[in-house]
Amino acid sequence: MKNWQDEIKWDADGLVPAIAQDHKTGRVLMMAWMNREALALTAAENRAIYWSRSRGKLWRKGEESGHVQHLHEMRLDCDGDVIILMVEQVGEIACHTGRQSCFYRVFENGDWKTVEPVLKDPHAIYSGHTHE
Repeated sequence: MKNWQDEIKWDADGLVPAIAQDHKTGRVLMMAWMNREALALTAAENRAIYWSRSRGKLWRKGEESGHVQHLHEMRLDCDGDVIILMVEQVGEIACHTGRQSCFYRVFENGDWKTVEPVLKDPHAIYSGHTHE
């Protein structure tokens, strides 16, 4: 019997990129990686669970910050190599910098300009860690 995860084109490291979007506005909040276990747990628990490449372990979004992503819908692109998670972002903060989205810089006049405010000081969100 075919497993639903077999339709995904996993990269050489067994990962697939996952883009988290706000389920109400469609705003892109962040991008992270998932392995088979992270994807299966995301589907089972209805919350975003990623694979942290830097730490080499599962990362339940919000486990430290409280900024959990509740899953509303999961989609696979036409090539089977990118996943979109439509989520409810608890606390309105997805980025470890304390901003709503990780995509807070705009390219203008040959440089990256920060165009969104920090909603909460990262030091107040995390206890001694640079990011989730």
